[in-house]
Amino acid sequence: MGIKENVKAFLDELPKGVLLVAATKSRTPEEILQAVDAGLQVIGENYAQDAEKKADIIGDKVKYHFIGHLQRNKVKKIVEFIDMIETVDSLRIAEEIDKRCALLNKVMPILVEINSGRETQKAGVFPEDAEELIKKISYFPNIKVIGLMTMGPMFGDPEDARSFFVETKKVFERIKSLHIPNIEMKYLSMGMSNSYIIAIEEGANIVRIGTRIFGARK
Repeated sequence: MGIKENVKAFLDELPKGVLLVAATKSRTPEEILQAVDAGLQVIGENYAQDAEKKADIIGDKVKYHFIGHLQRNKVKKIVEFIDMIETVDSLRIAEEIDKRCALLNKVMPILVEINSGRETQKAGVFPEDAEELIKKISYFPNIKVIGLMTMGPMFGDPEDARSFFVETKKVFERIKSLHIPNIEMKYLSMGMSNSYIIAIEEGANIVRIGTRIFGARK
């Protein structure tokens, strides 16, 4: 099947209330526009420069999520057009987002990234440190925490990822129960092409899908 058929089939099978974010790293604007024509509404980009180039071409046909590791020196540019940042994992990066958004009179919706596998080589805050970070971020007027995101370790068998999704959901529910001012625990972004079914079973309502839509990267 082609990209349009893949998108339509995927949207048909997604449970109601689950948002599809197309992971568009290394995909061309032409490929993305095919997906948009089939009903895609949100794309996720990993790199600030690529996101900017694609936004210049695609414009407001879609919403833009940032799903890669964000460097402080890239914040100024992406906050101009990004609709949600899914990968905030430190007070330092949150401060920069808040500062840059204040200049635009904009409130940026963000997800806090959880390093559910506690992998030292990966970004994200450890599950046990998420609550403290979110409480500190809650004081920033130009940021709105609206949930959590996790990558989880990569496994051949997606069932092996389940425990990491379960742990992230527990953190989500814990923080939600605290009713922290300026925090709205609404979204749980978990699962990719090989693991999204397990992720949805464990509470994900955002899934980040690349190869299931666009095919294998060239």
